[in-house]
Amino acid sequence: MILFNETGLAPDMLKATEQLGFVNPTPIQEKTIPLILNDKSDIVALAQTGTGKTAAFGLPVIQQIEVNNLSTQALVLCPTRELCLQITGDLTNFSKFRGNLNIVPVYGGASINDQIRLLDKGAHIVVATPGRAVDLINRRKLKLNTVNWLVLDEADEMLSMGFKDDLDKILSGTPQEKQTLLFSATMPKEIASIAKKYMNAPVEISVGRTNQGAENVEHEYFVVHARDRYEALKRIADVNPRVYGIVFCRTRAETKEVADNLIRDGYNADALHGDLSQEMRDIVMNRFRNRRLQILVATDVAARGLDVNDLTHVINYNLPDDPEVYIHRSGRTGRAGKKGTSISILHLKERGKLREIEKMLNRKMELKQVPTGKDICEKQLFNLIDRVEKADVSTTAIDNYLQVIYKKLEWLDREELIKHFVAVEFNRFLEAYENAPDLNVDQAKSYDRNGESGSRGKKQSKGESWDYENGFGGKNNFARRKGVKFSRMFMNIGKSDRMDKRTIINMINDTMPGKSVEIGEIEVLRNFSFFEIDRRFEFDLQKAFRQVEFKGKRIGLEVAKPK
Repeated sequence: MILFNETGLAPDMLKATEQLGFVNPTPIQEKTIPLILNDKSDIVALAQTGTGKTAAFGLPVIQQIEVNNLSTQALVLCPTRELCLQITGDLTNFSKFRGNLNIVPVYGGASINDQIRLLDKGAHIVVATPGRAVDLINRRKLKLNTVNWLVLDEADEMLSMGFKDDLDKILSGTPQEKQTLLFSATMPKEIASIAKKYMNAPVEISVGRTNQGAENVEHEYFVVHARDRYEALKRIADVNPRVYGIVFCRTRAETKEVADNLIRDGYNADALHGDLSQEMRDIVMNRFRNRRLQILVATDVAARGLDVNDLTHVINYNLPDDPEVYIHRSGRTGRAGKKGTSISILHLKERGKLREIEKMLNRKMELKQVPTGKDICEKQLFNLIDRVEKADVSTTAIDNYLQVIYKKLEWLDREELIKHFVAVEFNRFLEAYENAPDLNVDQAKSYDRNGESGSRGKKQSKGESWDYENGFGGKNNFARRKGVKFSRMFMNIGKSDRMDKRTIINMINDTMPGKSVEIGEIEVLRNFSFFEIDRRFEFDLQKAFRQVEFKGKRIGLEVAKPK
């Protein structure tokens, strides 16, 4: 690999790279910097996020800026406020030894009047989101006639966010003789269309195959029933105690629900979605960047502009409809030469999407089994012991308390002390997973009418499939099962209490251990629920439920009145 001093960069630029700790250019920098400095051709550069794109265009453009000319000579367009500020920070660092070079970020959600004042003072380089750039162009404050370099960073993201009309207006208003530099992680047809319409015989640079995921990312997937997604997510987090990752959801509502559930269940998590104010969004993103959060739950749109290099995992709570979105998500981990893992939680109907993604990746994703309680307990125990072994013990801080501690624990021998110590931290996992069911779906089994496998509750009889909505054998077969008569039970807990059908099944199983209780139709309404059980166990179940509480609320169970 070449060194930075072999790319054609001037001494002051090399001094900046040296101070930033850059030694060797990344592949995209190695290919792009000489072209921008010497060839002046338009460039279409295809590379994943995190490959050093900002330095690839920033270093050579800054070197060629005429500092004595206060007109805007370079315009950098990017999709989000966060990326706008990040690029501005990087360019400022690159230009440290270039004199009084003015770099001005302009973006929505901030005072446009303040941004206008900065532009009026003179901005050599403007870094902008498309919408705010168009606003300033319409006010005749952002002038395009002096632009020599136009950079489109994360062009595919700008198009997917609906900025095509804004990009058309900006591109059509810039000088014909400028150098256009387009950077994109993927190459959808809209990008090809922009290149054809606004660029002059562009040179195409590709780091890795187009639209292909990073090589150092492992791609794994789990197959569960749709209603077991959250439970599977918790187990994935528990079996990876040092996880530092993003969970991608489809909608704002789902993002909020998943994050709220994780927080409620004791995980170090938070949500990033469109309903957050800019102030709250900044707080959440900073907490995550500083690793004070382990898990960030986000939509694709909300996570744009969040650039973190050391994520261990990206988790797809749902597969995206567009395989290219999966490629972009997975590219957020496995950066800077580190290993990363992209995990997808699927239900059976998503197998078609899986094949499309594998085709684009040009490799198979690995089917994994949802961890069992035993797997999780072992992993958590060894993680605890590892943390204890490597703990930094500051004796000066705890010396004053040791004598009291020794006296308090002197009745315990070495083995008992270790047991007590482990139990304090570890009992919650043992309790949580003591009777944890297998969440994996047997894909070889026949599927019910909803496309899901029939391996639901542990009371299932051989040869019969459980229809989650309707029970054994389907809704029309409840009363027809030979020798089985059902009682319809009323329960004073419903959806408003976060009750669901799976929980009812588990509660019946837990309160009637060792008895094969047939479960029929289950109906969970807002404030109460109905379910059917084998009539022979009607009295025993009512008696058992007298001692049961759900989320602090005592359960009332009685035989329901006839429909």
